[in-house]
Amino acid sequence: MADYKQAGVDIDAGEALVHRIKPYVAETRTAGSLGKLGAFGGFFRADFGKLKEPVLVASVDGVGTKLKIAHTSGVHHTVGQCLVNHCVDDILACGARPLFFLDYYATGRLDVDAASEVIRGFTIACRENGCALIGGETAEMPGLYNGDEYDLSGTIVGVVDREAIIDGSRIEEGDTLLALPSTGLHTNGYSLARHVLLGENALPLEYEVEPGVSLRDALLAVHRSYLKPVTGLLDAGVEIRGISHITGGGIFGNTKRVLPEGLWIEIDEAAWQWPALFRLLQERGAISHDEMFRAFNLGIGMILILSPTQAEVARTKLAEAGERVIELGRVIRRA
Repeated sequence: MADYKQAGVDIDAGEALVHRIKPYVAETRTAGSLGKLGAFGGFFRADFGKLKEPVLVASVDGVGTKLKIAHTSGVHHTVGQCLVNHCVDDILACGARPLFFLDYYATGRLDVDAASEVIRGFTIACRENGCALIGGETAEMPGLYNGDEYDLSGTIVGVVDREAIIDGSRIEEGDTLLALPSTGLHTNGYSLARHVLLGENALPLEYEVEPGVSLRDALLAVHRSYLKPVTGLLDAGVEIRGISHITGGGIFGNTKRVLPEGLWIEIDEAAWQWPALFRLLQERGAISHDEMFRAFNLGIGMILILSPTQAEVARTKLAEAGERVIELGRVIRRA
């Protein structure tokens, strides 16, 4: 007699996971959170306070093959944080602040311990970003995924006043690029990084990328959220004309998405030094300079585009908040 468990789907494990994560999810509740975990939909009470014309901003993303590192190393909570922070940074680039997050966890065989650690990571980042985790989906699909390997995606919804949307339309020639450092690869470039570092003649995960930092730690470093420093500037009245979240495509590929027609960016490569992980990747993989800029963030996680006057104000305020700021370059007229 056949049953679902024999076919590879363990309903009891799914129920055990829901029970395990309830306390984590409860910690992300915000003033807008309604309903309970396990309902057919997530509830959020919309109260936009003093916003004149609130606009919802939504984004969906994944973590990519960084998940292979998590699975190999048995460290699962950082990729959960990465996913939330990546989504937060994407809508932040439009000037939006997060309201709520939903996740999707798909696997061939549900490992309750690994899944609960991933979701614990979601809740850590949701709390840090003031964002409610209001729902999600766990799908066990034997035959589509191998063993207990898993895939993730997340959807975030935030809000911004229409007049405060940051879309790059006010960017002008001569504007300043201020960069905030990344914590590593973030969630992009892992297919190339794995090919170079963990493919043929792989380095051990214990290899020291720099003193006291193992390759495992460097590759699993949490994708940073820039919500606090950027909203700190916005709340102080600093005019940010454009924001570029440096993901796949690198500094140039992402920043061109916010530039008006006819403008480009000029980068001062002497303004910062590539972190050790990126230098290791280039040396070990003999990766060209241009390809490094296309595939990786090279230690730059977010770029703020401001007028020279506002850049001075922003630099001072960020420094006062303990932020390291890199004056990366300027906006130029495209040849």
